[in-house]
Amino acid sequence: MLLRLLIGLSLCLVSGVARAECRLGGIDAWPERASVHLPAGHGAGPMPLVILLHGSTGTGAQMLRDSHLAETADRHGFVVAAPDGGIAADRGYVWNIPGVPTVAGTLPPENARDDVAYLTGLIDRLVDTGCVDGKRVYVTGLSGGGRMASWLGCVAAERFAAIAPVVGLRAGRPLASDPTQADPATCRPDAPLPVLAFAGDVDGTNPITGGGAPYWRYAQAAALQRWAVLNGCSEPYARNLSATVYEQGYARCRGDTTVAARVMRGGQHSWSVVDNEALWAFLSRQRR
Repeated sequence: MLLRLLIGLSLCLVSGVARAECRLGGIDAWPERASVHLPAGHGAGPMPLVILLHGSTGTGAQMLRDSHLAETADRHGFVVAAPDGGIAADRGYVWNIPGVPTVAGTLPPENARDDVAYLTGLIDRLVDTGCVDGKRVYVTGLSGGGRMASWLGCVAAERFAAIAPVVGLRAGRPLASDPTQADPATCRPDAPLPVLAFAGDVDGTNPITGGGAPYWRYAQAAALQRWAVLNGCSEPYARNLSATVYEQGYARCRGDTTVAARVMRGGQHSWSVVDNEALWAFLSRQRR
């Protein structure tokens, strides 16, 4: 009897080691594969994961290259997954946000891939490899990818420890009766969620003051205010971080969350408004 118990215990320990070992070799066989970067010199155990979403008509591979987030991952030891959107457009892809027109000016087709289901499924597959810690999963993205990152915060908050949209912070669709405000019915996360956005104050594509395309309309400040309400924040603030960057946000939020946007003076519509080290410093403090 004792021998059987010892054998059973040893099998459990071996099984636990196997689950913890990072094996990503089978990813090339996955359908609709993403570009996945494992940090140089990574260990065998689960690591944090950053989902990196490309802008409209871009690709995951381009986003991984242009963001230089792989280099940041190598320095700090996290995985980056940069998938492609579910709707082909021009020479790349766009993301399927239900009810929100794409850059083509039309709503996503009814038969378009469910990108929320795809991205949460991608997280599950990466966790199953043993390479990713499911409690330390984050999402960021540029422009249309920032809107998709925001949408994931609205409808799948329980899967992420934080979101960090870049030139694309949203808090749901524009309100039909007043498109300068976010429609509260379209963003109802089931848990508080830390938010840090990055933007430039001369962005003419997704202006922080609002306006522009139908998918944009309301100002970044309106999105921040809505996230502050969702997170139960009570203390607005504004401060200069440097001669070129200022931060607006809210503190004293539920669950030790924060809501903030870092704005680069003279910053335009590109990843150049992001400080990758500051991005990772924020994300790495969060855990689901």
